[in-house]
Amino acid sequence: MAPNLKLSCLLFSLIFFISIAISVEQLCNPADKKVLLNIKKAFNNPYVLSSWDPKQDCCTWYSVACHPTTHRVISLIILADDKISGQIPPEVGDLSFLQTLMLHKLPNLNGPIQPTIANLSHLKSLDLSWNNLSGSLPSFLGSLKNLTLLNLSFNNLTGTIPSSLSQLPNLGSLHLDRNKLTGQIPDSFGLEGGAWMLFGANKTTQIVDLSRNLLEFNLSEVVFPRSLTTLDLNHNKIFGSIPVAMTELTFQLNVSYNRLCGQIPVGGRLQSFDLSSYFNLHNKCLLILLYIISTAQNRWPTFTIYICSKQT
Repeated sequence: MAPNLKLSCLLFSLIFFISIAISVEQLCNPADKKVLLNIKKAFNNPYVLSSWDPKQDCCTWYSVACHPTTHRVISLIILADDKISGQIPPEVGDLSFLQTLMLHKLPNLNGPIQPTIANLSHLKSLDLSWNNLSGSLPSFLGSLKNLTLLNLSFNNLTGTIPSSLSQLPNLGSLHLDRNKLTGQIPDSFGLEGGAWMLFGANKTTQIVDLSRNLLEFNLSEVVFPRSLTTLDLNHNKIFGSIPVAMTELTFQLNVSYNRLCGQIPVGGRLQSFDLSSYFNLHNKCLLILLYIISTAQNRWPTFTIYICSKQT
C-alpha cells in the first residue's frame, strides 16, 4: 500500500473515532446535565449517584433515562437510599421534558412537595411514596394534565384533598394512603361531603387508594366510574351506606374501619367478596351476617350484611 494511501486511511480512522466520541459526548443535553449535577450536589453527592460523572454522557447515568431521539432526560428514578437527605431540590422542576419522576423509599427525604414540580408539564408518572414528606397536598398538582399515576402514599402529608385533583383528565391510578389527610372531599363538585372530584360517572380512574387517613364523606352519595378496578378506603371516618349501584361494577373494594351503616348490596356483578374488607374496629360496629347460599349457578355464597355503627 502506498504511503499516501496509508496516511489517508489513518487520518480517516482518526477522524471517524473522534466524531463518534464527540457525538456520544453530545447525546446528553447540556442543560439537563447541569440540572442533574445540581440535584446531585443538593443531595450531598450520595454514593448511589456516583455514576453521575460530568465527563460522561448523562444518558448513561444510573437512575436516568433519555429520549431515544431528542436525548432529553425523560425519567429520573432514585430508589431506597437512606443516605439521601434533605428536601426535594427545586432544580427537579428544570428537567422540562421529564415524564417519570420517582423518589421512592428515601426515609430522610423530608419537607414539602417541591412547588417547581408544577413546571413538569410532560410528567405522566409522579411517585414520591415511602418518604418523610410533610405539609399539605399541593393544589398545583392539578396543573399536571398528563399525569396517569400519582403516588404520594406513606408520607406525613396533612390537610384536605385539593379540588384541583379533579382537573387531571388522564389520571388512572391515585394513591394517597398512609398519610394524615383530613376533612371532606370538597363540596364544590356537586355533592356536599361527596366525592365527585375523585370519582363520578365520567371519570376514567382505575385505582384509588385513600386508606389510613382521616377523611370524612358520605359514601352513599358517591357515583363510581365503570373504569374503577380497585378502591381502598379502609381506616378513615367515612359514613353513610354502600351505594346499590356498586353491584354493577367489578372492582376490589375495602371499606373496613369506617363509620358505615346499612346493608351491603349484592347481585349483578357483585357476587362474592372478602368479609375482612368490611370489618370495623373500636367496638363501633355490629355486623349481622345473613348467609344466603346460591347454588343455582354454582356460584360462591352471596351475603346480605348489615353494618351498624355509632356515630362519634
